[in-house]
This record gives sequence, C-alpha cells and structure tokens, in this order.
Amino acid sequence: MPELRKDPIIGRWVIVATERSKRPSDLTRGSLTDQGIGLSAKPIKKCPFCEGNEAFTPPEVYALRKEGTGANKPGWDIRVIPSISPFLRMEGELDRHGAGMYDLMNGIGAHEIIVATPKHEAGTFLNDVSQIEKLTGVIIKRMRELSKDTRLKYVLIFKNHGKVAGGSNFRHEHVQLIATPATPKRVKEELTGSKRYFDYKDRCVFCDMLRQELDRDERVVAEQDGFIAINPYCSRFPFETWILPKKHSCDFHKMTKDDIKGFSGIFHTTIKKLTGTLGDFPYNIVLHTAPFRSRKEKGYWETIEQDFHWHLEIMPRLTQVAGFEWGSGFYINPTKPEDACKYLKGA
Repeated sequence: MPELRKDPIIGRWVIVATERSKRPSDLTRGSLTDQGIGLSAKPIKKCPFCEGNEAFTPPEVYALRKEGTGANKPGWDIRVIPSISPFLRMEGELDRHGAGMYDLMNGIGAHEIIVATPKHEAGTFLNDVSQIEKLTGVIIKRMRELSKDTRLKYVLIFKNHGKVAGGSNFRHEHVQLIATPATPKRVKEELTGSKRYFDYKDRCVFCDMLRQELDRDERVVAEQDGFIAINPYCSRFPFETWILPKKHSCDFHKMTKDDIKGFSGIFHTTIKKLTGTLGDFPYNIVLHTAPFRSRKEKGYWETIEQDFHWHLEIMPRLTQVAGFEWGSGFYINPTKPEDACKYLKGA
C-alpha cells in the first residue's frame, strides 16, 4: 500500500510508492554517459576553471592562494570568479516599483562560481577532506562579505552534478553562489513553517526532528563531530539526504573553525556513502540557511534564531518529475527513506 507522508516543516505531502519500491540498481541502470557523468577525467585544454587558464575567466573576486602568487595567475587552491553569464548583477540600484497590479525591481544580486580545486577531475565530489574544509571556509567568507550589502537579503549556495541535474560540460568541480535581493519562496516556506511550529510548541521543528531520528535510528545515515546526516521522513527523491548541525544554529556562515572541520568530515562521509551505493550519480546540492537580517527588521525576524535551523540538502536525480508532480505539488518517491538508509549504512 502506498503511503502519504506529510512534511512537518512546510506541510507538503509526499507519496512513498512502496509497491514500486526501487533498489539502487533499479535507479542507476541507465548509461552514465547519457546522464552526463561518464566523461573523461583528462584535463580539457581550454577548461576555464583549470589552473593555468585564468585568462579564460573574468578577474577573480577572491582566491585562496599560495604565498607569493599573484591574482589571476596559477598558485591557487580555491578561486572565486563572477559567472560569465550571470542571472543577477551587482551594478545599480534596486528601484522597486509597481506596474499596475504587478511588482518589479532591477535584477540586482551576485552570481559567483567557486572553483573547488585547481585540478580538472571527474568522479566523486572532492575526495580530499582538507579541500572540502578550504572550500567551506571560502563559501563562509563570501557569505559574510555579501551580507554587508544592504541590497541583498539571501545567499543560495548550490551544486549541479551531471547533465540531468544541470551540470556543466566542463566537469571541473565547482559550486555556485547566487545572492538575491529577496528571500527565495522555497526558503520562505521553511521559515514560515518553522515559525508556525515554534509558536505552537515553543521548540525548533528541526531540533525535534533530529531528536526523534536519533531516538528511532531508522533514517540516520551518519553521525559525527556534532553533525548528522539523515534520509528525511518525507524524502521527495530516492536517497535524498540532509546534513544538519546537532546543535541548534540558523546561520551557516557563523560556523567556527571546529564546526567547519566537523561539517567537512560528515559531508565527505555522506558523499562517499552515496557514491558507494549509487555510483557516480547525478545530483543537486542546495544549502538552506537564514536570510540576512538588518537591525530595522529585528521585529520581523525576532524568533528566527530560535525557530530556524540551517541544513544542506543532497538530492539525487534518479527519477523524473513529471506532470502529476508539477500539477499537484506532490512528489512521488519509489524508495522508502528507511530502505535508502539501510543501503547507505552498508556502503
């Protein structure tokens, strides 16, 4: 019998199609090349992200460099550059105004590419934990810098891997950062749901969720160094996995050095478990953290530090979202999160 499961955060329903239950081998049967995965790991002569090809990109915004090396030259570990085709631009004013019943403003924001390694490599996302630490530190540095711009409300960090997930043909490991002048609707839904739960129970919904997951241990993929990886009860996709801090925190960019080390460790463990189970699979990763808050908005965001909890969502793209999902808002997941967790724990 299929199950309908309700997300306790935003109230969305998910159909867990138990009668169509899929094993990892059922979900990854297609050609890896067709999924945009099985590409050569050899350096591409004109890959703009490779060390030595800095001239192929816009001037860097920031770089973590070896001592004595100059900007826009070899010698970097992590490099941040503006997108060559940005969705939003930093130049100009917001100019919020109405057009009859409609609202609009200028496309102000930032769109940056964070190149995660100078090496051109295909395969799993950053096998080196120390490199993940460096990458996380640079992401936090960029978020803190952009938070100073009063025009910006939110920074979304995301990664697309594989053709079906919108990944780049370059196959050089990178993460994207987009800063927006408004809080994204998906994040607002979580903020609203979290506040509603807190107003009713005086507790963070994410903290309650983690306590129950740890107590029952049906969907806990990994737990280490103050962080936890779970297959959410209302997983939208097969093997969807979230990483959260066990200690309550709403702002990703306020992590300490020890937090960064712990987060990098569990991220590495989780990705290794997923690739060990699913192979080099297509996926999207998104970070949901609290919006930037100004002093004048203190009343509006007065409980956010108590009711919201940042989290990283890893969403394998192993099934196709079709008409029913788009039309209804329901997601259909053919793999129970509890089953997915068993496979991942054994990886």
